[in-house]
Amino acid sequence: MPAAKEYPFYLKNTVILFGLILLVYVFSQLADVLIPLAFAAFIAILLNPVCNWLLAHKVPKIFSIIITMFIGAVLIVALFYFLSTQIIQFGDSLPMLKQKFAELFVTFKGWVAATFNLSIQKQDQMIKDAMNNSQALVGRTLGSVLGVFGLVFVIPVYVFLILFYKTLILNFVFEIFSEENSKQVADVLKETKMAIQSYIQGLLIEMTIVAILNSTALMLLGVKYGILIGVIGAILNLLPYIGGIIAIALPVLMATVTKDGYSTQLGVIIAYLIIQFIDNNILVPRIVSSKVQINALISIIVVLLGNMLWGLSGMFLSIPFIAVIKIIFDRIDDLKPWGKLLGDTVPTRYKGEIWGRKKKVVLPAK
Repeated sequence: MPAAKEYPFYLKNTVILFGLILLVYVFSQLADVLIPLAFAAFIAILLNPVCNWLLAHKVPKIFSIIITMFIGAVLIVALFYFLSTQIIQFGDSLPMLKQKFAELFVTFKGWVAATFNLSIQKQDQMIKDAMNNSQALVGRTLGSVLGVFGLVFVIPVYVFLILFYKTLILNFVFEIFSEENSKQVADVLKETKMAIQSYIQGLLIEMTIVAILNSTALMLLGVKYGILIGVIGAILNLLPYIGGIIAIALPVLMATVTKDGYSTQLGVIIAYLIIQFIDNNILVPRIVSSKVQINALISIIVVLLGNMLWGLSGMFLSIPFIAVIKIIFDRIDDLKPWGKLLGDTVPTRYKGEIWGRKKKVVLPAK
């Protein structure tokens, strides 16, 4: 058999680069289909252990899937019910909050006029122009909200079908590879399932702990609607960078509107900085990052790329997606260096020191 033709390095990498560009283009064009499918796949993997437990106890397959999805739906409805009761209480005080916010806004505009020599009329015109320019953004946001409500009906259908056709999908994955690679494929699928389950479970545990810490701190400081704002802050904390800033801004704004002086705002900032320190240095490394071993540099890059590709959905999906990619890379010899690049294991020295070291030649004694 003739030897396989070896192509030049630059040609192979050019082909790979164009392949990646084509893949990203397809992902961006098919976002409306792929985003709900990706979320459904992650949810199905998360619910799979419950479904398997029911199947092991002789519950018929369809009923096992329905019961599993019902349990998941009950948990989600309970969370939304809790938030809705808090929002109703918030709505009762909305007229008073609007009045106080308007007073603070007038004071702020006066401070800007005195400090930056920018008249109130000019500020009002700038705000009006900004509002006019943001109408398109509001329309896109409304479309996104309507899209979310659409996903509420699409994702459960996808989850049901993925759980129902799980065996068919897995058999297809095994059959497209040669029989000699079956064990390797099985290991990749097993580790992928465990990585996604652990990552999502870790996020839920982290979110619960942060919500308790946020709510406790705000209630001790006397911030109105501390539980609601604390839970919203924990949910926003799932969105890297932007979510953390908004999570701190909300209680500070509420304290500014409802309380005199600045001691409460300072207390909120200090409390949230302490909570962020605990989250970043204790919770995330031990609960989330320990499940998905991706280094911080790659995490930041893929989150930003996910945001550019699929928006907020891409930011959330980027870390579990790159974790799956790493598992695959670690199992393929030619791609192992890329898997090491994605991981969080830092070598004590670079290989150039080893390869560049000259061997000491010992001459035999005369």
